[in-house]
Amino acid sequence: GANSKASLVTPSQLKAMLSNRSVQLFDVRNPDEYQDGHIPQAINLPLNIVEESLKLPPESFKQKFEVKAPGKDDDNIVFNCRTGVRSGEALGIARQMGFHRARHLKGGYVAWVEQEGN
Repeated sequence: GANSKASLVTPSQLKAMLSNRSVQLFDVRNPDEYQDGHIPQAINLPLNIVEESLKLPPESFKQKFEVKAPGKDDDNIVFNCRTGVRSGEALGIARQMGFHRARHLKGGYVAWVEQEGN
């Protein structure tokens, strides 16, 4: 499930992944929430288009989001939202589509700001 250890990334784990640039981070909040503040390197992929976006051919995904399309075997896909509810839903969608190693941020952007301050 979305709350098992294998599904979660903590803010400190995410910070390490970001510093190594070894993460594909997708913020599934609405664009206005994303504009109000987001984690560095996060790509805005609103929850309501997660499924259709992950179905895009890689070239189309790259054109739309200006980043490489995630691969089904990638172990560095992380979803985040405000508190972890919507990212858990996004994770469920991605897992059903075969992205079995995707994870999400424990506590969401709120926890990130509390721990990392930006």
